[in-house]
Amino acid sequence: MPTFAYRILPPRADFVATITPDEAAIMGAHFEYLSKLYDQGKIVFVGRTENGDYGLGIFDLPDEATFDAVVAGDPAVAAGLVRAEKHAFKVVFDRSK
Repeated sequence: MPTFAYRILPPRADFVATITPDEAAIMGAHFEYLSKLYDQGKIVFVGRTENGDYGLGIFDLPDEATFDAVVAGDPAVAAGLVRAEKHAFKVVFDRSK
């Protein structure tokens, strides 16, 4: 199954420190969305840098069209709150396997 990297970039450098209530609600929906994908076995891992510069997810999905649909369905992307970068990804080392 192909692996894809998903990097999301916040709207501003101090986003974590200055998040508004409306933005927090969108990010809550984003977290719930990713949590469901994880429970479905589609996500290998998701996290963010400590300073909030960006978030990163690694997905195992059947094809790029599915990956595009997953990205488009992310509430934070759909709302235009974060910008997503999509990359085909080749795993070289994987401690979990």
